Amino acid sequence: MQKEFDINSRFQLSDGTSIPVFGMGFYRTGSKEVKNIVKWAYKEGYRLFDTAQIYQNEAAIGEAMSELKVPRGEIYLTTKVWNANQTRTRDSIKESLKKLKVQSVDLILLHWPVKESRLKAWEELIKLRDKGFTKSIGVSNYMIKHLEELKEHGYEMPTVNQVEFSPYLQHKELREYCNKEKIVFEGYSPLTKGKRLNDQRLIAIAKKYNKTPAQILIRWVLQSKAVAIPKTSKQERIKENADVFDFSLNDVDLKEMESWEEGLVTGWDPRSQE
Repeated sequence: MQKEFDINSRFQLSDGTSIPVFGMGFYRTGSKEVKNIVKWAYKEGYRLFDTAQIYQNEAAIGEAMSELKVPRGEIYLTTKVWNANQTRTRDSIKESLKKLKVQSVDLILLHWPVKESRLKAWEELIKLRDKGFTKSIGVSNYMIKHLEELKEHGYEMPTVNQVEFSPYLQHKELREYCNKEKIVFEGYSPLTKGKRLNDQRLIAIAKKYNKTPAQILIRWVLQSKAVAIPKTSKQERIKENADVFDFSLNDVDLKEMESWEEGLVTGWDPRSQE
């Protein structure tokens, strides 16, 4: 990705639709905070809003979007089927749409590769997509073995795989696999939940570009050809995180950051999931 890309740029998906390269994550965002976050984010150019059933803020996001009074097509809306709902995927999505106050979303993901239910749930997502409940379907926290399982059973492959992603957790083999299978890689927690923002190597690169450590991490994700969905509830950080389209990391710094891989997982680790 070059610096001439902007906040409105998109990645093409294998189903013919496209997804914004940058958006707002709503993990652990309280309902009371949502209204301001949606308003501030929209003002700064965010057009992808990523929520999930387990976040328990779908209703708040739906209310906030209604109050924005912008055309539905201006917002790329993602939600995810939680583990306990994979045996009732269709009904749970109907509930999500009602909370979000929309007829359909742009992307539905299976939140986690639950061994006992993931294949049946994927079948249901395909049906929901075909019936117009969503434009696209994908997965979250899927490793190569989980994606291979779908292929082995003859299913169509996901359009998106959303996984924790930062220079400290790079998933190189998984990204290569997704690229080969035309699955767009989407990175959550690109800011490492703050755990590496004081890394002196990161700070040095940030000073070089007159940017913040957070902006360098987000830019790294984008230049890795992945969708970046940082989260924050602070207005100044919402603006800061979006200010990453006026520069590019050079090859030397990209190579330096590739050496930072340490397998840092700040949430659940799907690598051991059967």
